[in-house]
Amino acid sequence: MPWFLCGKGPSGFSSSSTAEEVTKGIDGSGLTAVITGASSGIGKETARVLALRGVHVVMAVRNLSAGHCAKEAITKEVPKAKIDVLELDLASMASVRKFSSEFSSLKLPLNILINNAGIMACPFALSPDGIELQFATNHIGHFLLTDLLLENMKKTARKSAIEGRIVILSSEAHTVTYREGIRFDKINNKLKYNSVLAYGQSKLSDILHANELSRRFKEEGVNITANSLHPGVIVTNLFRYHSVLNAICSTLGRLVMKNVQQGAATTCYVALHPQVQGVSGKYFSHSNIAKRSSKAEDVELAKKLWDFSSGLISA
Repeated sequence: MPWFLCGKGPSGFSSSSTAEEVTKGIDGSGLTAVITGASSGIGKETARVLALRGVHVVMAVRNLSAGHCAKEAITKEVPKAKIDVLELDLASMASVRKFSSEFSSLKLPLNILINNAGIMACPFALSPDGIELQFATNHIGHFLLTDLLLENMKKTARKSAIEGRIVILSSEAHTVTYREGIRFDKINNKLKYNSVLAYGQSKLSDILHANELSRRFKEEGVNITANSLHPGVIVTNLFRYHSVLNAICSTLGRLVMKNVQQGAATTCYVALHPQVQGVSGKYFSHSNIAKRSSKAEDVELAKKLWDFSSGLISA
């Protein structure tokens, strides 16, 4: 059944619910959230709605000018919004480390980390660190960012006795990946590169990252949850690398695809809603727990990815 014909799930929300609707009545005052890719699309809408609910939002953006424009637009609508804008290019580990340092200088606690930013199905390219660009941006950049911010989140959770939440945006595209799931020994193989399968690989990695974080938190007894989600198929600029798809999505797609208000709903639900209290290691879609692929359930694959990613960020 198409998403736009689906009814409400167990949460009471559906595919057509908006970010404002799923957070109605929730008071986020006293919470601080970092949101990557917050200058446009569902990242910007997530920032707006969290700010509307009283959360102090730190917008992590690749383009500072666009970030400040987004902040201005939000504060016009939400005059009491508390927003900071910091530069972050997830494709560059140096930029991720610089962001972490600048965030530390703000001396803010951190309750919520939303790994939202991403690129989709781009032509083969290597990041400044020599890693295939989609894997570098969608997974490794966020893996490093999470690692660098984790001590702050743990400290905040201990001091405040408020559960920390890590929200990682994946995609249903995680089911469309290379046969082995993740090509650890062929990440940078240009000859075998397929832009769509490489995107699926990076999105599978995002789910496995959330799963392994959750497993480790439970093992350590840390009061932080980690979940992944599919925001839905949304009218954004993600399709810019495919002219035909972009044209279809910009015209006919608007009739069946989610708008940004609906696209940001699951993120805001997982980040703020009381129903998600204590829920960890799950995959959400349409603001409800959803099924994921068998590879996305693979505990050993998640551990292998963790070790592989740890090696890349420490190289």
